[in-house]
Amino acid sequence: MSSDVLRLRNMRFFAYHGLFPQEGELGQRFEVDLELRGDFSAAGQSDQVEDTVDYQRVYQLVEAAVTCQRFKLVEALAEHIAQAVGRAFAPVRLTVRVRKPHPPVAAHFDGIEVELQRAYE
Repeated sequence: MSSDVLRLRNMRFFAYHGLFPQEGELGQRFEVDLELRGDFSAAGQSDQVEDTVDYQRVYQLVEAAVTCQRFKLVEALAEHIAQAVGRAFAPVRLTVRVRKPHPPVAAHFDGIEVELQRAYE
């Protein structure tokens, strides 16, 4: 498989994921990066959206994955995103990064980030 890359960077959503009850009540912002790797040469030659990964559809899949179901763990949210996008655009390899910029913990840092790498045939 070729190593062409399509990136959607820093998609932002408001959602209700987390272990703590207040996270389910108040919600917070989540950020998602997605990298899809595959052979996009057909699109480069044809200039037709049917021959590539439609990034508007990718965004819609990510948005639905983030906002339509509650997860306790960011890892579970990232896996759900990977499965939704991977199944829709197979064959593809992808990297999903999910950030929780303001986790409700007594610590000073820039948030947490989970990165998953998956392949769908």
